[in-house]
Amino acid sequence: MKSFATLFLAFVFSLNTFADTVSDKEKEVLIKLYHATNGLQWKIKWDLSLSVSTWYGVHTENGKVTALNLSNNNLQGKLPVEFFDLVNLVTVDLHKNNLKGELSAEIGKLNQLQILCLSDNEIEGILPDSLYKIATLKVLLLNSNKFSGNLSSDIMNLSFLQNLSLFNNNFEGEIPKELEKLSNLSELNLSYNKFKGSVSRSLTVLDSLNMTMFDENGNPFLLDINEERKNENITIN
Repeated sequence: MKSFATLFLAFVFSLNTFADTVSDKEKEVLIKLYHATNGLQWKIKWDLSLSVSTWYGVHTENGKVTALNLSNNNLQGKLPVEFFDLVNLVTVDLHKNNLKGELSAEIGKLNQLQILCLSDNEIEGILPDSLYKIATLKVLLLNSNKFSGNLSSDIMNLSFLQNLSLFNNNFEGEIPKELEKLSNLSELNLSYNKFKGSVSRSLTVLDSLNMTMFDENGNPFLLDINEERKNENITIN
């Protein structure tokens, strides 16, 4: 008779196997991601002949892909549009790779997303309107890319946002006063862009902010901040 321990381990393994099973559709999307970003050149590759549960950086829950962490893994090229069919994603961390192209409007499909980290890539273009409709977002890190255009006033729709980092891009136009409506915002970094105009004083004294940086935008609005700011964690050079 098999020991209780052996039976128990077999039972646990069967549960894990069941939990790690994903739909054929999600598996196909991951495979497309692998090929589209030159998977054979990744630092840590996937063995496509094995279960998705063995693939580096892929986290599943209840048979759904909920997190993807492939940071600093030499992903190259453009994210395939099918990537945004992984609608159960809560966390996406693809920072420090060689991703290019524009951020697809299809990102709006990821309506459960809480953490999006695409920093340190070469992604360009304007932020799609659909990004501002992902109301679940808490962390949005897009720094050190080639994004351009304005930061939309629709940013206020991201009411759960805690960390917004856009530094070292090519954003321009005015800093939207609607940022002051983000009452959960604790870190804000807009440095090294081309913003102009004035910064809302209500933003500079937002109680939740622990760090705010506007460095090297090269504009006179910085004097307005110095006049009445109360939040001592604002950094200005």
